[in-house]
Parts: sequence; structure tokens; C-alpha cells
Amino acid sequence: MNTKKESVPAVETKGLTKLYGGKAAVKDLNLRVGEGQIYGFIGRNGAGKSTTLKMISGLASPTQGEVSLFGKPLSDPVVRRRLGVLIEAAGLYPNMTARQNVVMKAKCMGLAEEKSIDQVLDLTGLSNTGKKQVKHFSMGMKQRLGVALALLGNPDLLILDEPINGLDPEGIKELRQLVLKLQEEGKTILLSSHILGELSKIATNYGIIKDGELMEQITRSELEEKCQDYFQVEVGDVRRALPVIQESFPQVQAEVSDARIIRIYGLSEGVELNRRLAENQVPVYGSGFHHIDLEEYFLERMGEESV
Repeated sequence: MNTKKESVPAVETKGLTKLYGGKAAVKDLNLRVGEGQIYGFIGRNGAGKSTTLKMISGLASPTQGEVSLFGKPLSDPVVRRRLGVLIEAAGLYPNMTARQNVVMKAKCMGLAEEKSIDQVLDLTGLSNTGKKQVKHFSMGMKQRLGVALALLGNPDLLILDEPINGLDPEGIKELRQLVLKLQEEGKTILLSSHILGELSKIATNYGIIKDGELMEQITRSELEEKCQDYFQVEVGDVRRALPVIQESFPQVQAEVSDARIIRIYGLSEGVELNRRLAENQVPVYGSGFHHIDLEEYFLERMGEESV
């Protein structure tokens, strides 16, 4: 008999709903984040990302539904200590140094060990900022300091809301390297972002939210499979074109995109296909190879045109 126990997710929501003035900001959301994942939470502004993350963090109360962390209800004080959060502003003191900010937060949390303060400063690359006040920090340094504060207490789960928003390329790179380093140390990271090119460099899993509803949860490998190169052909009559394609190229996978467009996966070149269609009196109005990246896939799932 198979007695293998299914691993408990780091985050699980069931029927999570938040109403504001009778309108649903988040609607019946069932989200699952496995331990050790970097989970990219994707959605347009106003889609419900921040509201969801606030409910998962305990910063907002759901109207309905429940949140569990590591198999325990969010109300459990023990499991709450396994959570570190950076949502919106980090609440930094501009006239203090990085170390003074971390010491202040540590005291508020009842942490007295100098070692834990040194660890989070080292981990975020801020141990050598000396007497430099936070008001003179770059945006990237401020974000890393916010992450350092969230890391106090050595949480197993880190929730970051738009952590790379407003950063310059160097700041984005620094934060990306930090997130990957945290994952290597065994932490689970749930982060939202609308900078999809950057998110695709680090995320192992994705959740797509639209108008408060979870559209899809997908792994990196599943996304890569869906984003494989394809040959697209625009024809006058899909019903006539499909049998020609399937008979002439039995090894390919043909997918009808709309009334005039067919996507063909597994085709190495398109000249022969166009020739076969022409021989069978199927008008071809356009054709070419395409590659879907995360942004294009996301926009398609949102039902929007690529920009």
C-alpha cells in the first residue's frame, strides 16, 4: 500500500473572497504555493493582487474563505512567526542607518540577538553601508532593506508585493539575485509583479489573476511547453486547410486560433506547407514563425492585445 503523504503547501487559500462596498475585489480564490517555490503572482493593477497578499499576510480580513500556512490556519501564532512580509512601503526611518532600522524592528519583535541582525544585513548586501542614512539610499537599497526587515526572525515564507517596481536595471538585478539566494536557503517566496520579463527569470510557478478571480496556476515547465515556437498561417478557410495540414504533415500539432488562423507546432520550416495549401486551392494571406513569451501568454489569458 502506498503510504506516501502529500506535501503540505506553504500557502493554501480556499474560497478566499474580499468585498468592498458589496463589490468583490477578490472572488472565491483557491491558490496553492508549494514549499520552496518562487511563485509569481501576475495581474493588472486593480486585479486583486495586493488584496490577496494582504489577506494571506493577515493584514486584511477576508469576507469569506480561509487561509492556511504550512497546513495551519493563519490565526495560529506559531505559523505566523514563519511569515515575513513586504507589502507597499517598508516603513523605513529615513534619518537612521540600515542597521539602526533593523535594530529598531528587531526590538519591536522581541529579538535581542545581534547575530540575527548581522545575518539579514549580510544576506541583503547592506552590512557595509556604515553610517549612511536611509534617505541617501537608492531605491534598490531601500527595497533590499525592506526585505531585510521582513527576514527578521528567519521566516520560512516571504511575501513581497511588487518588490521591483520603480527600480533601475541595477536595482532589479540585485533584488533578483537576492530572491534566488533566499530560495537556495530553502525559503518559499510569493511575489507579485507586472514586470513579466524579470519575473520569468526567477519564478518556478505562476498564478494569473483577473478581476479578482484566479485564471490559472501553471509551473515554469508547463509554461515553457505552452510557449514553444509555432508556425502561424492565416488562411481563407480553416475547414479546408486543416485536413491538408494534417495529411501532409502528420507529425505536427495543428491548433485553430480563430476563424482564419492556425498555429502549427513541430514544424521546422513553412515553405512546403504554404505550397501544399496553394496546391489545394486554400488561399494563404500570411504566415510565419512565432514564439510566445510570458508577456504574450499573459496578455492572451487576459484576453488583451499585445502591446
